[in-house]
Amino acid sequence: MLDHVFLSVPDIQRSLDFYTATLRPLGIVNRLDYDGKDGPPGHPDLKGFGANGRMFFWLRQGVAGPQAAHVGFVAGDRRQVEMAYAAAMRAGARDNGAPGVREYYDPLYYAANVFDPDGYSLEFVYKAWQHQRE
Repeated sequence: MLDHVFLSVPDIQRSLDFYTATLRPLGIVNRLDYDGKDGPPGHPDLKGFGANGRMFFWLRQGVAGPQAAHVGFVAGDRRQVEMAYAAAMRAGARDNGAPGVREYYDPLYYAANVFDPDGYSLEFVYKAWQHQRE
């Protein structure tokens, strides 16, 4: 299970605005600002996003390295994939694969891909087999 991801971004406010809009359709709506001085020496300030009492996606001010990160966000259904993709595009993302089935992974793998304003690769994904009720 993924616990957390940090991305370094050169313009923290631009990234906060982008991710606030983009992650909302996925139900990732909680925000937490962590003051680096509360951590060990040299700890960065962090801006966190999460859901259900869990913070798992963090931004920090720094140099962006677009090829260094790919983040896949879980969607609860195909509609959430489409809504997150649309929100990301409205918020300034660049298309990297419109919503659709990714047969090359699995016929039940439905996803959309974008590049965020810093060039990081983001994926909104619904894997039907992970949501089946027992």
